[in-house]
Amino acid sequence: MVSVSLGSSRRNKTVRVELLGEEFEISRVGTDGDFQKALATLRELDGKVDAIGLGGIDVFLFIRDRRYAIRDGLKLMEAVRQTPVVDGSSLKRTLEREVVLHLSRKTDLIPPGTPVLMVSAADRFGMAQAFVDAGCRTVFGDLIFILGIPYPIRTVAQLEKLARMIVPVVTKLPFQLLYPTGKKQDVTNESKGRRFASYYQEARVVAGDFHLIQRYLPPALDGKIIVTNTTTSADVELLRERGASYLVTTTPEYEGRSFGTNVLEGVFVALIGKPWAEIRNEEYLELLQRLDFKPRIVKLN
Repeated sequence: MVSVSLGSSRRNKTVRVELLGEEFEISRVGTDGDFQKALATLRELDGKVDAIGLGGIDVFLFIRDRRYAIRDGLKLMEAVRQTPVVDGSSLKRTLEREVVLHLSRKTDLIPPGTPVLMVSAADRFGMAQAFVDAGCRTVFGDLIFILGIPYPIRTVAQLEKLARMIVPVVTKLPFQLLYPTGKKQDVTNESKGRRFASYYQEARVVAGDFHLIQRYLPPALDGKIIVTNTTTSADVELLRERGASYLVTTTPEYEGRSFGTNVLEGVFVALIGKPWAEIRNEEYLELLQRLDFKPRIVKLN
């Protein structure tokens, strides 16, 4: 299983894992933000691997029952003709929701009333809704972290209303304008970090995509709980140095690295053995139960 990412090649990794008696080789291949290189890599892999994941980009955003397609993501997905290709959106609606429910029911990390900053809810609506259902005081930072507009969204109803107005336009923009790709994933915007530091400071939990969390990361994260995925050992050290108390990753750690949901979804599609479009959420949940997946919780400070 290969994940082709628009992200930095510095984060590349290959591991071997065994799940339900089957051995998988999982590789992450970054193309440093080069869209044409990503297209060429996908075409080269097509028909040669069991599944392909798209990393560093979304294809579909699910906000409750509405599905929005990102134009650049569709271009990448449609370049693959034979091999199943996924973007992780199905596991974001299932696995990530279950992770938050586990934290609220089985740990004392997010009691009711916990202030949570979701850096972006449009790409992780399952997680966002789960925080709300757990009684957390959740702020959605989509306008802040995607568009750079300092306007926090404080209710799911407000999020859905704004999504209906904005997302159909935003999904047609070049993806590099919306999300850090290539070398931009290794850089924190210090000036905007100071400008947006208050949103981090007001939260006990900072959750969502790691590259968006890092995008405006303030110098101090004293006592914060970070709920994310796709972290390297260097990312973990960065959070530890800045004073975060816990790191929770929604996907398992393999050889010091937690991979993106697109990677795990590709493995699940191979295990289930059905076309991606035919797999129901219940089948992902059943597989998660069989594998006994639990969130990885690391005490940092």
